[in-house]
Amino acid sequence: MEFREVVRRRRMVRSYDGRPVPHEIVDRMLDHATRAPSAGFSQGWAFLVLDTPEDVGRFWTATTPPERAVSPSRWLRGMRTAPVVIVPLAHKAAYLDRYAEPDKGWTDRDELRWAAPYWFVDTGMASLLILLTAVDEGLGACFFGIPPARIGTLRSSFGIPEDYDPVGAITVGYRASEDVEGSRARGRRPLPEVVHRGRWQRPDEPIP
Repeated sequence: MEFREVVRRRRMVRSYDGRPVPHEIVDRMLDHATRAPSAGFSQGWAFLVLDTPEDVGRFWTATTPPERAVSPSRWLRGMRTAPVVIVPLAHKAAYLDRYAEPDKGWTDRDELRWAAPYWFVDTGMASLLILLTAVDEGLGACFFGIPPARIGTLRSSFGIPEDYDPVGAITVGYRASEDVEGSRARGRRPLPEVVHRGRWQRPDEPIP
């Protein structure tokens, strides 16, 4: 598939038909994820892969608030049909260690030196490569957040170390014919609203 077609087709898929995803495709997703850029080539990411019904079920038990488990929404019912869940994890210490090395010299490990927390930025970019690979392989995927109050339960359920932070989770599978509609109906913002050439300009501001 041409890259521009992969980008055009990428969307969040929220309901799956239950077919298993071949292991070699999951491996390709993860291999592509590790090709993402990272500050100082720190590569401070890790990926928890859940691809058995038992592990996927434990994921939803760990991350679903009790009140939602009793009466799951249509979104949650659709997402639970995914045969694979990948949890991208950011490892801040890998960045602080890397930038304390002689060629960087930030031996004080002061986080204020960072314009943004690149351990999250880079893990997000790795996650996007997983989403794009899913499209290229004829699959659907959805990146979504994990409720902060459920992170501790997720950690204990799967033995995630305290110094690795989940940035979200990705469901992967073959898209169901009746996918759950999400926020896409809001429409895509046009380029003039988000692109600023030469200077920042409000959409309603007259061109000088």
